[in-house]
Amino acid sequence: MKSGKRNGSLEINQTPEVEVGGNIHELTCASDAVRQAEIIGDEIAVNSLGPFLRRVTEASRREIKYLIDELQMLDKQLEADGDRIRRDVEEYAELGQHVMQLTTIIADSLKRLPGAPCI
Repeated sequence: MKSGKRNGSLEINQTPEVEVGGNIHELTCASDAVRQAEIIGDEIAVNSLGPFLRRVTEASRREIKYLIDELQMLDKQLEADGDRIRRDVEEYAELGQHVMQLTTIIADSLKRLPGAPCI
């Protein structure tokens, strides 16, 4: 009977230890699986990060090139407009000089007319 009690007590004592050991083993395996999944997830994230960054970089570079082209076009337009305005100002200045010359000629001609009042 003593051996029966021992066996019974051993079985009772061993069962929780075996269960705990089994649970620890299961938890260890599960945590290893989780770690492997995390590593695989990280590898997938790292592997997909490169193409993602490449796409973002390419989109940014395209936008920058577009802006540079637009700024160069605006620069050319400003230069052309500046040249046109400079020519217009020069033409108006020349036109003003011609008007002054014509006014002087007309005034001199009026002075020479007989019976013209003195101005």
